[in-house]
Amino acid sequence: MPAKQFPKAFSRSEKGFSIAVIGSQYGDEGKGKVVDLLAEKADLVVRFGGGNNAGHTVVVKGKKYKFHLMPSGAIQGKKCCIAAGVALDPRVLKQELEQLTEFKFALVIDPRVQIIMPWHNLLDATSEQAKGKQKIGTTGRGIGPCYADRADRTGIRFVELIERERLKERLEAVFPIKEKILKAVYNSGMEISKEQIFKEYSALGEYFKQYLGDVSLLVSDSLKQGKNVMFEGAQGTFLDIDFGTYPYVTSSHPTAGSIFTGVGIGVMPIERVIGIVKAYTTRVGSGPFVAELEGKLGDSIREAGAEFGTTTGRPRRVGWLDLVLLRTSQRLNGFTEMALTKLDVLNGLDEISVCTEYELGGKRINERPADIEDLKNCRPLFKKFKGFSIPKDVKAYSELPEEARQYVEFIEKELNVPIKIVSVGPDRKETLFR
Repeated sequence: MPAKQFPKAFSRSEKGFSIAVIGSQYGDEGKGKVVDLLAEKADLVVRFGGGNNAGHTVVVKGKKYKFHLMPSGAIQGKKCCIAAGVALDPRVLKQELEQLTEFKFALVIDPRVQIIMPWHNLLDATSEQAKGKQKIGTTGRGIGPCYADRADRTGIRFVELIERERLKERLEAVFPIKEKILKAVYNSGMEISKEQIFKEYSALGEYFKQYLGDVSLLVSDSLKQGKNVMFEGAQGTFLDIDFGTYPYVTSSHPTAGSIFTGVGIGVMPIERVIGIVKAYTTRVGSGPFVAELEGKLGDSIREAGAEFGTTTGRPRRVGWLDLVLLRTSQRLNGFTEMALTKLDVLNGLDEISVCTEYELGGKRINERPADIEDLKNCRPLFKKFKGFSIPKDVKAYSELPEEARQYVEFIEKELNVPIKIVSVGPDRKETLFR
């Protein structure tokens, strides 16, 4: 959409204006597109958590850009920040930066960011393999072991990566420990020497030195100066390590509340907390999935929606929209509005179902149970809707078929949260504002 179509993305105020874009389901909801759409009016776009286990895709004039660590605001030429709560693989970020040379953006990386080292990937893969049938479906990108090292105080931070002597000192301390763990626990080797790691990572440190900056201070000062700040979430609410389907979760907090600790700013009202909702549900990896669809219909939706992981390429599991899940997501995040994505993927279905309640032990419930064993025993209860076909080049919400509008408005009413954006295709122009 041209800029004049969405001037209300931000509105100026003395204290600055903030927007958070949060995945309401299991990730892959379309956050990248929404960030790209709204980022034009932002002064800063801030990634506050997660790592390169998340993947955001932005499509501009038919060309796809895939991000794992870079904030999606890069395409709009914005100042992009990677805050302290992120687990950063410098090899991956360097590759992304080399693919974005056509865009004029600025990048600031907080000195407190934890660095994913080669042993993190090895530990991730060997640990997952050792779990056998109990594996959780990790992406194998080293995120969990990196966050574990942060808690264990053995992690390497960005400020240590960019200072050659400090990196050498940290490697001397940490490398032997990880080598022993791999051998003693997993009967595995390091596969790369300490000297090789130092050579590669000291060069990476030199490359990234120019991007060092205190993101906590920058964001805080920007808000005080009346600037507009967008916080870009990674993954989805139900992969949260505390409130997700534990242990089938990520190792961080993708929920809105983690913005404050992930960035390092005081608790404050965030004017717009936008929950990104896919018009159906998907998840990658293991774990309970109450409204899951299997068989030919699930396969058909997967193919229509190109539901294959941006990070792993794995086929995503597919299911109907789950309002029980979304009610809990709303409670956890406090959405002020929602963006409904991939409505067009449901095109051509004779009938569409929405999970409105669960049945557990003979009782109907409309909130997700906290215990994963209860969740596994939940049975979905559905409301059915007539299918629809959205015409190509639809320009306004009012031009959608009545059945499609009924679907959107039912979701809105059930969750008591307005749906302000409806996406009917991957490109910027395939977006309807209400």
